[in-house]
Amino acid sequence: MTTDHDLPSPPSVPPSASDERREMKLHWFLPTGGDARDVLPAVDKPGQRPPAREYLAQVALAAEANGFEAMLTPCGTGCEDAWITTASLVPLTERIKFLVAFRPGLLSPTLAAQMASTYQRMSGGRMLVNVVTGAEPRELHRFGDFADKSTRYERTGEFLAIMRQAWSGEPIDYSGTHYRVEGATTRAVPDPVPEIYFGGASDDAKRVAAEQADVYLVWGEPPEAAAKQRADVEARATEQGRAIRYGIRFHVIARPSAEEAWAAADALLAGISEADIAAARRDFEATMSEGQRRMAQLHGSDTGRLVIHPNVWAGIGLVRGGAGTALVGSYVEVADRLAEYHRYGFDEFILSGYPHLEEAHWVGEGVMPELRQRGLLAGRAVASSPVFSFR
Repeated sequence: MTTDHDLPSPPSVPPSASDERREMKLHWFLPTGGDARDVLPAVDKPGQRPPAREYLAQVALAAEANGFEAMLTPCGTGCEDAWITTASLVPLTERIKFLVAFRPGLLSPTLAAQMASTYQRMSGGRMLVNVVTGAEPRELHRFGDFADKSTRYERTGEFLAIMRQAWSGEPIDYSGTHYRVEGATTRAVPDPVPEIYFGGASDDAKRVAAEQADVYLVWGEPPEAAAKQRADVEARATEQGRAIRYGIRFHVIARPSAEEAWAAADALLAGISEADIAAARRDFEATMSEGQRRMAQLHGSDTGRLVIHPNVWAGIGLVRGGAGTALVGSYVEVADRLAEYHRYGFDEFILSGYPHLEEAHWVGEGVMPELRQRGLLAGRAVASSPVFSFR
């Protein structure tokens, strides 16, 4: 069994500890690329779940019922379109918000402002915006985007400036290197104005985040490393006269006991072959993403060094691009780790699991009540009622 007993306990109060009375927000993930019980499900293996509307609705309703704040929806050619998919789920849900990811270089900033503004009115204010600048070249080229990395981030900065001003209610003119608009506006000011979530580990990404983001996101690393990235962006934002929030992305495997959780992690690892790891390593070595490079360095494709911090496991990142770490442990242990990252300045947590439907219930029924009991979790508690036992 994978264990974390050989790792030192984390400090009870890290050097950057802040006000413990801040509440955190927990978000879930909408698997619009499909779902399964394995990180890399075999094509002929039963139990795969295509991203049909019916299944995605089940996941969304589970996240809503368990009290998650919002759902991150990814973007890319391997996924169903985030705007259309989430819009189709709005009438099937009542409260949960959708954190819609899109790439700013593929549509005009005024059009994006209009789409988001309309979404807010049609959904009753249930949209958040996740702007994604980074991607591997082969993915960007599919969309006809051949701009280099620095240019893409420069373009994103202009895009966000125009989109924000178009939401202001006052038509604006803008002339930059990448965009020129006259009288950019939307039908009405969105209510509320969608918050902008933005991630990226490069200097270019951090500069844009400091200037334009409402929430800066990082992928899950050991808390000291993640906090160093947060502090970097915070210093840049302070120079801009801005205060922003910080979020972190993890998978999660939470169970009533640590033994059950690590058994589930081992089962995921058992579904990953050496050939799968080698193929992923070649991709990671060629990556142009600073964040992906950092994820790959956490494990170095070595199955013997996957526990990188107590209850933080890098096994998923052996073969999965993007977020590759998971919080693994009992309900109390996972709550402890979330509280630890919260002390390091992270208030928003975007979580996911395999499969997403079942794991939403594990977290919602076990971890979230623990966080509420500690006074850390914002949002409503899930109503409880007796279950008839048919005696």
